[in-house]
Amino acid sequence: MPAPPSAAASTTNSTATLDDDEDELNDLRVAIAQLISLPQAGSEVKEKGRAALHGTVEDMRAFLDTGYRLAQAQDDRVALAQLHSKPDTSPELKTAVRAILRTSDPEEMRWFLEVGQYEVDQ
Repeated sequence: MPAPPSAAASTTNSTATLDDDEDELNDLRVAIAQLISLPQAGSEVKEKGRAALHGTVEDMRAFLDTGYRLAQAQDDRVALAQLHSKPDTSPELKTAVRAILRTSDPEEMRWFLEVGQYEVDQ
């Protein structure tokens, strides 16, 4: 029959687990801080990200898994609406913005804001 683990081994395992938990917590915090610092991060991303930072580990994971994408999509909708409402936005660009908004596809909205809008008026 194997000998039971010593108290020293048990303490070492507990310390290692605590260190691992602290490392994960720090990694989650850094990842969220980086996302809310991005230039395209609007008020929704910043608000939801800050709430996650003040929440539980599960809140932070949820933000990184799905919350960020949903918040960024909302910020992109706002940015597209602002672009559409600018007085100097061309009719062609306004038409393209309306088309992108109808799709509601987060990746298409992000691409349009980063690249597509600049290709419309060329």
